[in-house]
Amino acid sequence: MLTLIFLILLLWIFIKLLVFGVKAAWGISKIILTILWPVILIGLVIAGLFYIAFPALIIFAVIAFVITRK
Repeated sequence: MLTLIFLILLLWIFIKLLVFGVKAAWGISKIILTILWPVILIGLVIAGLFYIAFPALIIFAVIAFVITRK
């Protein structure tokens, strides 16, 4: 009986930590992409790689537009 209670509580704690980890990773990735992505695009433009920067900018603009329309 104690083993069953222990396993249930262990599983509950594991799920809580997993959810917390996913939320934290999502928040960190949003911050990094918000700050780092424009810097990468500016670096590509300065380096003369318009053929990479322009399609990437269009793709991410469409994604941002679709996400904000919800």
